[in-house]
Amino acid sequence: METEQFESLMMYVLVSGLMIFMAFIIWDLAKKSKAGRLGTAILFLTLGLCLFAFAAKPVITYIIEVARGIG
Repeated sequence: METEQFESLMMYVLVSGLMIFMAFIIWDLAKKSKAGRLGTAILFLTLGLCLFAFAAKPVITYIIEVARGIG
């Protein structure tokens, strides 16, 4: 395995682990603050939006490249 392939793979694996950990932190924050269902949903929506954006970027880039005929 090439170094670039390993780095790319590890970036997605480790960042995915970090995203899961951040989701746990959001859940724990909601639990400790007794936010309730609506508060928990708002916390996940607002704080989890950046996680979604990071995960959606490669998908959106791929779709755009396929639509242009690049990929």
